Amino acid sequence: MSRRGNFKPTEATPDPVYKNRLVAKIVNRSMKDGKKSVAQKEVYRAFEIIKEKEGDAMKVLNEAMENIKPVMEVRPRRVGGAAYQVPSAVRGPRKESLAIRWLINAARSKSNSEFHTFAEKLAQEIMDAAKGEGASVKKRQDMERVAEANRAFAHFRW
Repeated sequence: MSRRGNFKPTEATPDPVYKNRLVAKIVNRSMKDGKKSVAQKEVYRAFEIIKEKEGDAMKVLNEAMENIKPVMEVRPRRVGGAAYQVPSAVRGPRKESLAIRWLINAARSKSNSEFHTFAEKLAQEIMDAAKGEGASVKKRQDMERVAEANRAFAHFRW
């Protein structure tokens, strides 16, 4: 337990172009080695690609995030020397955090031979997620499938 009192999470400042906190979080998450300007260029280029192909980039991003955000997850709970995977609902900020993490990791794992830049990979992953496809949506489905399979241990919820 923390002895320093309650933790107050800080709100991310909106990004300069779209004035959106979600875009700022995506930029921060996709940043490597503290190079924020490089990450911003790549994310904004991805939104330009989406705008060319789909239309409104922010609408597509919000739709993708709704398809990626998980509802249920499993958390380990020790009962009598055994660790059970107990399904529980995911809190609001954690939903968004997991969704962004899965989106960025899925974009990074795409092949370099097919997509040459990170912007192309991210744009494709966002468009796939908006349609309910893609690696990030599969990750959410796998997580919820595990939670459903362990529903028998729901009575251990605390």
